[in-house]
Amino acid sequence: MHYAINPIETSEADTVRYVIDAKDSKFTVRATAAGMLSAFAHSPLISIPDFEGEVRLNLAVLENSSLRMVIHSASLVATDVSSDKDREEINRRMHDEVLESDGFAEIVYECSRVSASKTGEAQYWAALQGELSLHGVTRNQVVSARVSVNGDSLRATGEFFIRQSDYEIKPVTAAGGAIRLKDELKFSFDISARKPG
Repeated sequence: MHYAINPIETSEADTVRYVIDAKDSKFTVRATAAGMLSAFAHSPLISIPDFEGEVRLNLAVLENSSLRMVIHSASLVATDVSSDKDREEINRRMHDEVLESDGFAEIVYECSRVSASKTGEAQYWAALQGELSLHGVTRNQVVSARVSVNGDSLRATGEFFIRQSDYEIKPVTAAGGAIRLKDELKFSFDISARKPG
């Protein structure tokens, strides 16, 4: 069942605000090694522990829902690296060379255009047509999510991909270029949000 009701037929009373709970959420990025020596290289998993934001869910017309999320780039950290030395090196290069966290402290995703379908009791599929601001560049970014609403809480899960080059980020290389990280990054999320109060 697809919702397509004229936006003027709804009111603010139909909208419920949920605040993202980072502590009860999981958000990661997977970078994949490529190049001649990629079989010997690490494809790091990066954890995103520090973010905040809110969901405004319109219960009458899902298309009128919105999301704003802010990620604090300095918080990103490699999580599945066996060597402390390698972890420190990955984290240093990620913040100094890739994210340039000192100059670009926030990664922001804003969405006020949603396509949505109800898939079950309080279960939805949603495609968010938003804008991602990363490394000083803002681009359109579609994010698909499975959304479930349970009383005062909301949970959204899914994944999406971005190309670093779209955001003027140069992928990291090592071993004289024989090892490099692919341009494409995979983001996976399991986001929890709750009604404030």
